[in-house]
Amino acid sequence: MSHLGITLNAMTPLLLAAIVAGVVSAFCWIASLVSRDYSWVDRIWSIVPVVYVWIFAAGTGFADPRLGLLAVLVTAWGARLTFNFARKGGYSGVEDYRWPILRARMPGWAWQLFNLFFIVLFQNAVIFAITLPAWTAYEHSVVSDAPTPFGVLDVVLAVVFLGLLAGETVADRQQWDFHQAKHAGGPGFQPRFLQTGLWRLSRHPNYFFEQAQWWIVFGFGAVAAGTVLIWTVAGAAVLTILFVGSTIFTESITRSKYPEYSEYQARVSPVIPWPPRREATAKSHA
Repeated sequence: MSHLGITLNAMTPLLLAAIVAGVVSAFCWIASLVSRDYSWVDRIWSIVPVVYVWIFAAGTGFADPRLGLLAVLVTAWGARLTFNFARKGGYSGVEDYRWPILRARMPGWAWQLFNLFFIVLFQNAVIFAITLPAWTAYEHSVVSDAPTPFGVLDVVLAVVFLGLLAGETVADRQQWDFHQAKHAGGPGFQPRFLQTGLWRLSRHPNYFFEQAQWWIVFGFGAVAAGTVLIWTVAGAAVLTILFVGSTIFTESITRSKYPEYSEYQARVSPVIPWPPRREATAKSHA
């Protein structure tokens, strides 16, 4: 037991978080093979980043204010996303609607490779990577020889993060209310997809707020390091690229269902909230 205790004490937070990521990845892969349900990564997406950041905070003995604040903020992010995912049935066996469509386009062996390397390994790597600015903060925390003091920039980042969190909450609530009304209204409900509220300014305002929050997490690492030239920017950057690909695929499905979506695309910003294009708006009213 004493030897085990020494080993655990000597283990860096980065190594411990990486081991947890490996275990989570193995679970998602095995669960997908057993259940033939390929949305297990979706179900842990809002949970394991919280675990990773708390591991880094715990590495300082919860004595570093920057990491403590970051852990609380990421926990709030995780709580909101978990709630939104749960109310849409994500934990009751509902599979991501995109996977059956993509699976139908692939031979069985190709789908299984896609499941292992993209759905499980790549996405879990991204989930791990977006939290690594907390490792940068750890390296410049109270455990270092020259810790970066908690300051005004940390407070500003926290306020911006909370604003983005509020924005995503509003966007998801508007989407939820629309789909509830659409379900109650039946097949003839109009409009057939959400175009009001924040969705008048962006086709995917929830995506914008989600990505922006992880760029703020990177900001905490940059403040701790005293520079934005740090390798842990990779997590937020790859997440943004992943969302771009996901958006293109999702919109291709939506456009095939609703031909009028093309006009919406011409009028409304893809991600960043922005006033609608006047020319397209005028044509839509003509």
